[in-house]
Amino acid sequence: MEQTAETVDAVVVGAGPNGLVAANILADAGWDVLVLEAAETPGGAVRTAELTAPGFRNDVCSAFYPLAAASPIISALHLQDYGLRWRHAPAALAHVLPDDRVALVSRDLDRTAASVAQFAPGDGDAWRAEFHSWTAIRDQLLDALFQPFPPVRAAARLGKRLGLADGLRFARMVTMPVRVMAAERFAGAGAQLLLAGNAQHTDLGPGHAGSAVFGWLLAMLAQDVGFPVPEGGAGRLAIALTNRLTAAGGRVACQRPVTRIHTAGGEAVAVSDASGRLVRARRAVLATVPAPVLYQELLDPDVLPPRFREDLRRFHWDDPTVKVDWALSQPIPWRNPEAGQAGTVHLDADMAGLADYHHALANGRLPEDPFLLLGQMTTADATRSPSGTESAWVYTHVPRDHKWDTDSLRHFADRLEAVVERHAPGFTGRIQARRIHGPDDLFHIDGNLVGGAINAGTAAIHQQLFFRPVPGLSRPDTPVDRLFLAGASAHPGGAVHGGPGANAAKAALRRAGRGGGAYRKVVQRLNAALYT
Repeated sequence: MEQTAETVDAVVVGAGPNGLVAANILADAGWDVLVLEAAETPGGAVRTAELTAPGFRNDVCSAFYPLAAASPIISALHLQDYGLRWRHAPAALAHVLPDDRVALVSRDLDRTAASVAQFAPGDGDAWRAEFHSWTAIRDQLLDALFQPFPPVRAAARLGKRLGLADGLRFARMVTMPVRVMAAERFAGAGAQLLLAGNAQHTDLGPGHAGSAVFGWLLAMLAQDVGFPVPEGGAGRLAIALTNRLTAAGGRVACQRPVTRIHTAGGEAVAVSDASGRLVRARRAVLATVPAPVLYQELLDPDVLPPRFREDLRRFHWDDPTVKVDWALSQPIPWRNPEAGQAGTVHLDADMAGLADYHHALANGRLPEDPFLLLGQMTTADATRSPSGTESAWVYTHVPRDHKWDTDSLRHFADRLEAVVERHAPGFTGRIQARRIHGPDDLFHIDGNLVGGAINAGTAAIHQQLFFRPVPGLSRPDTPVDRLFLAGASAHPGGAVHGGPGANAAKAALRRAGRGGGAYRKVVQRLNAALYT
């Protein structure tokens, strides 16, 4: 290693939201932190650009942020002091059924209850009861969700809040398929599909074990904090995180992809970028890349236990994504105008349609009737496009091994637009411009979206909690001392909430602090028990 190499306390690999959260926490603790980012700007999958037409600000990847708005980690950073402003559509989300009926979630509880009661008279009261249960455990549950697993103290507080009887019933719900849980609690299709539709923000179908908790969590967050967006574009969230980091003394260096993490004596000691420049790390290296990239590409495989490498070969990606962005001359002309009130729209499957969609994906086939997640961005934030127009997008999941070229992507985008046209006659005539991103395109935008997978690994129960990313303790510590997994492949997984980044930063601080030697020995013994 060159003697002239730059030296810092910590190197963070990747300036996505998890990397920026981790860097902020370390900088707040007085560490000299350098974030190395491959792209031209920070943000990872949280960025905004004029993808379609001048004056239309399109969120390149992620767009709505209920988990960021509710996250105690994000809240603790006080990003409003650095320019972040949340904006809301008149309604959080809508599920459009094949017959054009709409189930709506509004932050106004009365309005949501009235919407689901149209499908079954008792479902309004049932939704109120569900939301009451949510508010009773909200803070304890969110605290437990974003802690390293197992969240002993946070889980104890949650268990105390729930009590034995309700705790057992909650644990049952966590394991359930959303289709079963929704049918148990609601009689009508409206509330049932709001839960099942929200589970589609993962790669889990209505019959998958563990899908219920995702659908329930996002539905309750929609009722509670809505599905907010940053004013001016998703990129404003990344800008706020970057500005805060800079104010705290940290640095971000873009267009410096890390190509190697160096180790010595079983510790991470430095990284190299694509130009060969070396950065030494006195205290820690935090990597926000997906687990297979970290362990199979950035590290010498000999530093990893053979059993760990074998477990990693069984890592299961989530489904790839195809996304279409539009510049529309006018808002979408929904046949049912309630759909036009929502920032996020789920379109247009019933429960059987959702099951068919996932059955096709599981068998490697393009779904004949793809389920769509659609965003009406100007409806949520008027700054996104010229007055009277709409910046909008749609995405859907596709099979992992499907081969795409320009023509097949174009024809598939036409199919997605036909679904919208079916429920909004005249929609296609309002398209001024569009941009299509297939799985490979998304990977080129953000190298963490491997194969177009947007959650850095499946949300299925076999790869959650202490199975994420491989069977272990579900902590950010890795088999290499002072190297921490800080991205969405780590617990608690995908979405923008800062959990993996915060957990990695706290682990790095603990390893470097008093008792760090004892901490290292405990981790080494646990790794030995798990992987030898």
